[in-house]
Amino acid sequence: MNHLQGKLPTAEEAFLARSCSQGLSAVIDTKSEAQEFTLKDRDGVAHKVSIPVSALRLFVELLTELGEGNMVKLVPVHAELTTQEAADLLNISRPTLIKLLNDDEIPYHRVGNRRKILFSDLQNYKKRIEKARLATLEELSALDQELGMGYE
Repeated sequence: MNHLQGKLPTAEEAFLARSCSQGLSAVIDTKSEAQEFTLKDRDGVAHKVSIPVSALRLFVELLTELGEGNMVKLVPVHAELTTQEAADLLNISRPTLIKLLNDDEIPYHRVGNRRKILFSDLQNYKKRIEKARLATLEELSALDQELGMGYE
């Protein structure tokens, strides 16, 4: 699967992922902790597999992203990222990330001479930034309304 090697899914992979996401969403039993599926191996032999519903939900999210043509990378919540990996996940340059680290916007620690960022700290930063963006948009919207520039 090329999308796990840093490449976008092909049109065929995206189409298949989209239809799989829809199909799996329709059969997930959200009231159960696990769900049993029957899968056939290459020889056509059926095998019953019990899969946690939480994993199925994650799989649907992964398929949805692939179906939209996005590259997907799974990162454990407790993972430590390099500055380049963190910059890539934020979609910013490495020098911009270094400035954020130096300004104490994102916590980090050193391992030897390398800076490491916890994935959870990066996610917390992203949530803070998104919350600030939404607050700014609400302020601008209120100002537009006050000035009579808003839509009616």
